Amino acid sequence: MLLTQSINTIVKRDGRRAQFDPTKITTAIQKAATAASQPADMQKITSAVLEALNKTYTNEQPPTVEQISDIVEQTLIQLSYADIAKTYILYRQRRTEERKAKEALLGGLPVTNKKITINSLRVLKERYLLKDKQGKTTETPDQLFLRVASNIAQADKLYDADADTQKTAQAFYSIISNLDFLPNSPTLMNAGTSIQQLSACFVLPIDDNMEGIFTTLLHAALIHKSGGGTGFSFSRLRAKNSIVCSTQGVASGPVSFLKVYNAATDVIKQGGKRRGANMGILRIDHPDILEFINCKEKNEDITNFNISVALTEEFMQAVEQDSQYALKDSKNIAVATLSARMIFDMLISAAWRNGDPGVVFIDRINEKNPTPALGQIESTNPCGEQPLLPYEACNLGSINLGNFVTSSKTVDWERLRTVVHTAIHFLDNVIDMSNFPIPQITKTVHANRKIGLGVMGWADMLVQLGIAYNSEEGVTKAEEVMRFIQTEADNASEQRALKHGPFPNWHNSIYNRESQYFKGGQGHGGHRLLRNSTRTTIAPTGTIGMIADCSGGVEPLFALSYVKRVMDGKELFYLDKNFKKALEERGLYTEELLQNVVNRGSIQDLPEIPADMKKVFVVAHDILPEYHVKMQAAFQKYTDNAVSKTVNFSHSATVEDVRNVYIMAYKLGCKGITIYRDGSKENQVLNLNINIKKEQTTKNTCPECKAQMQMAEGCAKCLSCGYSVCSA
Repeated sequence: MLLTQSINTIVKRDGRRAQFDPTKITTAIQKAATAASQPADMQKITSAVLEALNKTYTNEQPPTVEQISDIVEQTLIQLSYADIAKTYILYRQRRTEERKAKEALLGGLPVTNKKITINSLRVLKERYLLKDKQGKTTETPDQLFLRVASNIAQADKLYDADADTQKTAQAFYSIISNLDFLPNSPTLMNAGTSIQQLSACFVLPIDDNMEGIFTTLLHAALIHKSGGGTGFSFSRLRAKNSIVCSTQGVASGPVSFLKVYNAATDVIKQGGKRRGANMGILRIDHPDILEFINCKEKNEDITNFNISVALTEEFMQAVEQDSQYALKDSKNIAVATLSARMIFDMLISAAWRNGDPGVVFIDRINEKNPTPALGQIESTNPCGEQPLLPYEACNLGSINLGNFVTSSKTVDWERLRTVVHTAIHFLDNVIDMSNFPIPQITKTVHANRKIGLGVMGWADMLVQLGIAYNSEEGVTKAEEVMRFIQTEADNASEQRALKHGPFPNWHNSIYNRESQYFKGGQGHGGHRLLRNSTRTTIAPTGTIGMIADCSGGVEPLFALSYVKRVMDGKELFYLDKNFKKALEERGLYTEELLQNVVNRGSIQDLPEIPADMKKVFVVAHDILPEYHVKMQAAFQKYTDNAVSKTVNFSHSATVEDVRNVYIMAYKLGCKGITIYRDGSKENQVLNLNINIKKEQTTKNTCPECKAQMQMAEGCAKCLSCGYSVCSA
């Protein structure tokens, strides 16, 4: 029988007291036993550890974390579990070295949050943690999370002077510090600071005159400076060589101003932490569409913009019918006709060449516009997931789905429901706490109160559930999970509307049956009082996914081992944590196998890997493009805004392969599609670590975790902690 504990508190490494949880001892010993492949009586060991603790410590003089670990070691040795003791000691040593490395990164500040990895900490230090005037880091990750949670909780006071903001802050802090949910980067960077601009996504209009063009450029600079990204439609600008009545000169066209905006972005740092990101969109019926499609033919051109072509229903029907379609001037008068299929072929060829342009199905986007009385949506944010009206912004946040799988390999729906409701509360509060750079944006944001709750860690969830990404079961599970999140997000928004009122433009929106725009079943339930005009968005979560150490957005695993180029060319090495755990649990983990994975990224051609692991641990290039699109469509079905997703092609993919994906995305109801053919750009963000060749490899010791590193071409990379250092 398990001995009852008498002590109920422990002393943490930072001196704080915390509740003593004996199950953590059992878990740690079980991990060591699994790694050592030695059977053990967990109940007997835990009872012996508790007995030793009770003899030595009291609640008045509780043990430290280190003292508990010492007793675990002694107990394992006394009970003749030598192999488990050795594994436990080595694990403890690695954790100690890792802790020291983390503290060294922050100049001696303690890092008590065990969920923050070395790579996560590097990203946090580079972009998010506060620094003094000398550039010294003055904030730990947990202090960052508390700063954000406390600041956003203050919005409750705007509606109720007696609101318990401490309780709200604790709820926000819990989901953020546990990495169950993270808000978009500007919120993490700026909440509780003098900047206080908290939204990532903006769309600005560009009017067809010099004053409008450069006023918008000024507004974009202010947004970039505060940490946001901007989307623009260049479709209002008259075509190249059109007559300018006021000067009798000729217009230079949309692409020329796209290049001006790109050059301006080049010299603007977003809050000194990241370069500005932009989306440039042009309608398919603009007379300059051919120049636009090919404006990024050279990879070094227009590097600060993603570009997309806005495809209309009229155009897509003309493609299907192989007919002509009209090009229209700024007054919507037809000026020429072209073969729709020819232009579509040119678009596909350009995307095959280097990934640009993507497409958005603009009429489909406007069918879902919740506030059509305010006008048409022309553009999206830089990654395409957030369609917005001119002068509108939206703040985003994502739930880490990999944290919601139980030990019995099921989804923890109740905990997920709780986090969804807390996250909606958080994102709604962000609107009230944000300072926007220009008053037009403030007005539109507060009138529509758009938020975008999304997900990340989807591939991690599937792996833990034992479901292949490229399977009908995976697609079905995607619909089930996103339907649940959408339903609960709507419920949470409705509850907030009943408490604080709906978004001000609700009365003339698609959700009010008295409105001329009411669409019945539109909006997941027809007539409904809602606090937010949109609730859900699937973002790519590139950086916050790195902080949470999870797979990005709803993408598959890029590779089981890869290098990510971030922060102005710096590189971080990744080895998939779930894959490493699976190898250890099956006793398959060896340096030789790991090196094979490092050199390939995939395991599909490794005979030593069991078939069931190959089925689940599929990576982007193992997956047929059709399943990329099916997965995007599954999430889009239950998402208010749009889904940011890239269809990854191998370098050998054909133009016809790309065409099939674009057509499939249109037919399955996606709001846009983006593809990328591996190796079509020299400086791509994610790269397989294939440059590490066996004959080039020498042994080295990691200065951070003391594990064995691989060294190639002058750069050492540690496979254990991701530490990277040039040793040339």
